Amino acid sequence: MERKRAIWSWALYDWANSAFATTVMAGFFPIFLKLYWGNGVEPSLTTYYLGIGNSIASLVIVILAPVLGAMADNGGLKKRMLSAFACVGVIATGTLYLVELGMWPLAILLYAIAVVGFSGANVFYDSLLVLVSAAHRRNRVSALGFSLGYLGGGLLFAVNVFMYLSPNTFGLSTGSEAIRWSFVTVAVWWAIFTIPILLWVNEPAPASDRRRVDLAASFSALATTVRNVREYRVVWLFLLAYWLYIDGVDTIVRMAVDYGLNIGLGQESLIVALLMVQFIGFPAALAFGRLGDRYGARRGIWICIWAYVGITIFAYFMDSELEMYILAAIIGLVQGGIQALSRSLFSQLIPKEKSAEFFGFYNVVGKAAAVFGPFLMGLVTIQTGDPRTGILSILILFFAGMLVLRRVKLEEPINRQS
Repeated sequence: MERKRAIWSWALYDWANSAFATTVMAGFFPIFLKLYWGNGVEPSLTTYYLGIGNSIASLVIVILAPVLGAMADNGGLKKRMLSAFACVGVIATGTLYLVELGMWPLAILLYAIAVVGFSGANVFYDSLLVLVSAAHRRNRVSALGFSLGYLGGGLLFAVNVFMYLSPNTFGLSTGSEAIRWSFVTVAVWWAIFTIPILLWVNEPAPASDRRRVDLAASFSALATTVRNVREYRVVWLFLLAYWLYIDGVDTIVRMAVDYGLNIGLGQESLIVALLMVQFIGFPAALAFGRLGDRYGARRGIWICIWAYVGITIFAYFMDSELEMYILAAIIGLVQGGIQALSRSLFSQLIPKEKSAEFFGFYNVVGKAAAVFGPFLMGLVTIQTGDPRTGILSILILFFAGMLVLRRVKLEEPINRQS
């Protein structure tokens, strides 16, 4: 019973922070940046600066995550650091309400800070997976987290969309005011549903029985972790493959709405497409968890990458709302699957007692890739003046990821601790 409560409390954090990923990162922020905060600014320029904002936030996590992961493992600080980063994200997200018309530099700054909070907290959230679930159950537990994230994020986003389409129902005067209030609802939602993981997920005390920050020990442990990653060839190859293919996935997540606006699709239809992704993603993530149990996480990841190749090519030719809805449905089927199976597979390749350190590298790899992907798409778009060419450039990442993933042989000896 206690293990089940810990699993659900852990998974509810995905329900909590996915509101930011959906309403802010994928949904209203790119729309509001282009049509309100960046009113009168060249659309390709806002695309470029949105990519820069995402890249800078990712770079901060690249620098901080390994050291903070080592501190969390040595000092027993996973939950405390999760709480600290979540607070940063919550405050920055709520503060977006105060940003007025035309103040796009401030909006991007607050957005970047919120992304740092979101991404930093995920380092420690992911690392807690090995504490709440045995190795043989992690495909399903990881998928449960992502599925609840899609459901929770989708539910709040649906409310926020209703606020936007019918502001008078909520006592608001305009759709713009509704979007500003939606940032506040995300902050409150994120804060409230973070409480269960802090209360009911048990984090064992460190060997010293004292939770504290020890910089010297942390850097020493970090150096050991680097050596361990290099010793485990299968881990190194997987991280390299993940670095490539997840960059393509994250770039599509963060830049999709901006791309749709650039090729002339309506903002209302884009919002509907995002809702489709969320509610299709809920059962699809659970299904991929079962697929991972039956056929292996690596095979499931392979299927998802090929699906993303098709998604990218389809997006290049897309020019109608119907095609966009078809694309959204396909993304909803595979997005949660590739995220959940990647996390669960990696959790089975690493030492349990160093989970935060190794997940620090895991998240660094993902965020290091996200430094490049949005920048690449934004740069190609602004250089060519064609957003379709920008989206097509992401294919490079998926094909390179598949080439490396082919060399990940799971029968090689790995350190599996449950």
